[in-house]
Amino acid sequence: MRKLKFSPFTTAVFFTSLFASLCSSAAAQPVTVCIAEDNPPLSYQVKGESRGLDVRLARALAEELKRELRIVPFESKLEGETTLSQEVNALLSSGVCDIASGFSLLAGDLGPAGRPTSRVPDYPGAQRRPLRPWVPLGTLVPSLAYHAMAMGLVVRDAARAGATLAEPGDARIGVVTGTLSGTAVSMFRNGKLRPQIVSLSRTENVLEQLEAQRFDATLVALDRLDAWRLAHPDTALRRTAYLHSFRINIGFVARSDAPEVLAAANRVIERSLASGELQRWAAETGTTWIAPASPQVSGPFTLAELARE
Repeated sequence: MRKLKFSPFTTAVFFTSLFASLCSSAAAQPVTVCIAEDNPPLSYQVKGESRGLDVRLARALAEELKRELRIVPFESKLEGETTLSQEVNALLSSGVCDIASGFSLLAGDLGPAGRPTSRVPDYPGAQRRPLRPWVPLGTLVPSLAYHAMAMGLVVRDAARAGATLAEPGDARIGVVTGTLSGTAVSMFRNGKLRPQIVSLSRTENVLEQLEAQRFDATLVALDRLDAWRLAHPDTALRRTAYLHSFRINIGFVARSDAPEVLAAANRVIERSLASGELQRWAAETGTTWIAPASPQVSGPFTLAELARE
């Protein structure tokens, strides 16, 4: 049989073409974004469709990378063996997704993992929990923040729309014991509001109880009020102008070995912040947008920060 012979030039062209083809194939892979399945208004599911501010940002990220978008909704059922940051790390480290959204930018949840391995949370296609392998964890790096968690005062009666924590009038204030907002109200000005507090257990929904007129006001994360409005469009609940000073920034997170995706996310966030697009996306998705605070990543917060007005 006659053997085919290729010139050095032909061989070089062949391998150059093969390399270009492989690079093109890699670039054609979808960018995969993990989002929380039930975290309205940032991310949630309606009849299998992903919605929310995080989804709009994920689309912009895919457009920036010129790749298709694949969204992987996940549901965390935390047990004593893991934390949410470890589960997100496992999703990234196992290759389920390239980047995850809606991540609280707290120093303790970023950087090298606090343990060597973790299991992934529930997501479409995941094995049953007992069969899931323990995934070696990597180092988490955050994007720029695109939103901040803030707590606002919510009332039912329009006549109380001017209320603040400093001047609540005769309002009874509902608090859930052991929560950030509950602690902030209880500690406000050395306990000034304690005579007006109505305590709830963790099993009770504070907004549901406010709607039922069990009390007159409550301090909650604005994202939680937005979620209530999405689920109850005819609600009478409204926020006053008062905002507590405490903030937790929200951003994307990826492993340290995914710099291209993180850089693209930062470009999208920076550009959309400057142009006002991010604020418009927030309004379109029913999100009360709060500008990220400085510093971008928060250290451990103290009770003094919660007590501060």
